[in-house]
Amino acid sequence: MTTATKLVPKILNDFNTDGFVRLPAVFSDADCASMIAALDRSVVNDHKDIGTRSLQRQDQTYALRGVLATVPELQSNAFLSPLRDLATGLLGRAAFVVRSLLFDKSSAANWTIRWHQDCTIAVKEKHDVSGFGPWSVKAGVPHVRATGAVLNNMVALRVHLDDCDVTNGALRVLPKGHAAGILTAAEIANLREQVTEHTCTCAAGDVLAMRPLLPHASSAATTPSHRRVIHLEFSGSPLPAPLDWYERA
Repeated sequence: MTTATKLVPKILNDFNTDGFVRLPAVFSDADCASMIAALDRSVVNDHKDIGTRSLQRQDQTYALRGVLATVPELQSNAFLSPLRDLATGLLGRAAFVVRSLLFDKSSAANWTIRWHQDCTIAVKEKHDVSGFGPWSVKAGVPHVRATGAVLNNMVALRVHLDDCDVTNGALRVLPKGHAAGILTAAEIANLREQVTEHTCTCAAGDVLAMRPLLPHASSAATTPSHRRVIHLEFSGSPLPAPLDWYERA
């Protein structure tokens, strides 16, 4: 069973000030084991209907878009309700899932992620709307760079199914960097010279909450092992018409 996590003032302050906060033991060891088993059934051992939404190496899926639609167990209230409650509390308004991803850094797929911000969103259809662009297509789904107003009303919740530290590619962030808005690569490089980066060590069952505009990166694991993370992005608002979120849960 999940553990109730109270968003005490310090948690909210840390999230709003630093752009991220670790929420410990949101899910139990048994919860994590059940989610890993569900992923193995629906993703690892059964590739049907996943198609281009998955990335694989050595016949192992290491990244997947739309993981909620792929794994029925993750659509349950036992999994989603506590996360919706956390996102709602962090954003200060009713929140819903707008994108769901799975990442599994392992010995079969050990990669590095450069410093960046999460500025693109997935939508149902491409429409020209002021402030949105450029556009791209990922796994057949239209993606667009969103406005700062949209991104500031979002939160990503990263559910850790395995212990995660510096040895297996934990996320690295630049605290408070989200407050600078959307940055160029050069501006992020300049910020790195001014801000001490933080490594987001997490235990299995922890949830890392972060603002999309928080600059972050990830090193390759020095001791590769499973680093399974279910990454859910929440929003508290609809998009300006005629744009609409691709996922909504």
